Amino acid sequence: MARPEKVAMVQEIQERLSKAQGAVLADYRGLNADDMTQLRKEAREAGVEFKVLKNTLTILAAQALEMNDLVPFLAGPTAFAFGYDDPVAPAKILSEFAKKNKALEIKGGIVEGAVIGPEGVANLADLPSREVLLSMVMRGMQGPISGMVNVLQGNIRNLVYALEAVRKQKEAASA
Repeated sequence: MARPEKVAMVQEIQERLSKAQGAVLADYRGLNADDMTQLRKEAREAGVEFKVLKNTLTILAAQALEMNDLVPFLAGPTAFAFGYDDPVAPAKILSEFAKKNKALEIKGGIVEGAVIGPEGVANLADLPSREVLLSMVMRGMQGPISGMVNVLQGNIRNLVYALEAVRKQKEAASA
């Protein structure tokens, strides 16, 4: 029979996995205490929760959430970085830290409920920030609108030139 503490921990892990828009799993073997402290600090500053979770409890939570694709990544020491607001933030933080500290190995991740491998996490980390992506979309939408405005202004401008020419012609005829 399961102990109540373990049941509560599995439920807590389920809640984290279901609430997170993005999460990254990493093997932290080889990192010393100072490195882990630095990683936790950088994660906290970016709004990312960094936790070391027991694999057996995480497997139970993943199976309960029907995330069976996550189970193969849960071997050896596993740390999770959870991003609740930005699905890209955990990937960016851990990828940057892994570049500086070769001991940190990214195992895989979760993006909005879908499990991805280490290549997917690397691709996710290479994405521009949300603000940059939104500005790119807005620029793309603004182009056709400003083109249409220029076309419409051209027609109005031509009408004004034509009216001015008629006015000058009538002035010349009356003088």
